[in-house]
Amino acid sequence: MPRLMLTDESWLLLSRIMYLKGRIYNKPEHRMTLEGILYRMRTGIPWRDLPREFGDWSAVFRRFNLWSKKGVMTETFEFLSRLNDPQWLFIDGSIVKAHQDGASVKATHEQAIGKSRGGNSTKIHLAVDSVGLPVHFELSGGQAHDVSYDEPLILSSPKAEVVVADKGYDSQALRELIESRDGQHVIPRKGNSKQGNDDIDWCLYRYRHLVENAFLKIKKYRGVATRYDVLVTMY
Repeated sequence: MPRLMLTDESWLLLSRIMYLKGRIYNKPEHRMTLEGILYRMRTGIPWRDLPREFGDWSAVFRRFNLWSKKGVMTETFEFLSRLNDPQWLFIDGSIVKAHQDGASVKATHEQAIGKSRGGNSTKIHLAVDSVGLPVHFELSGGQAHDVSYDEPLILSSPKAEVVVADKGYDSQALRELIESRDGQHVIPRKGNSKQGNDDIDWCLYRYRHLVENAFLKIKKYRGVATRYDVLVTMY
């Protein structure tokens, strides 16, 4: 039997969320379907190689495709992300290489795939709360600059007392946006800045590793660390 991930408590919570959304029926076989989806994301194997214990691979794939199109996965994430600690907000971006099978689409820009120094890639823009739990994410082509996605990250995340980011987010417009939401910013300025960084809370800035730790955890899933999916909804 393949290694499973869901405990009875976690499945009870997830199944209740999915059922209350009115998108799927309350069927017991959905647990093994979700286990199969997680197994595939964890191992990065082709769908056809999914172990039979999870059911027919095509049935699991079709259900995952359907849930993705209906927004079941997104709504589940959004529900869980409301259980957050909004005192601090950390934002950052990380590039993921797109496999040749995942980049086999003509309109790559529509599927958040772009050309970067390493070839076809996708960038994950992530925001985490005070304890490092994800609260919002955006996907773009790998060539996109971090600061170009700062506004949707901030506006779609819960209001935070302090927003922390690295020099890649050095933007006066971003600082003004944070202040308009009654927040403080801890964003170092680049070396060519005339203002300097005397006002930066470097002690708090050290906790920026929380967003980097979040990337480390999700990239343990090989289906995330390398993009095999063609459609951005499924990735």
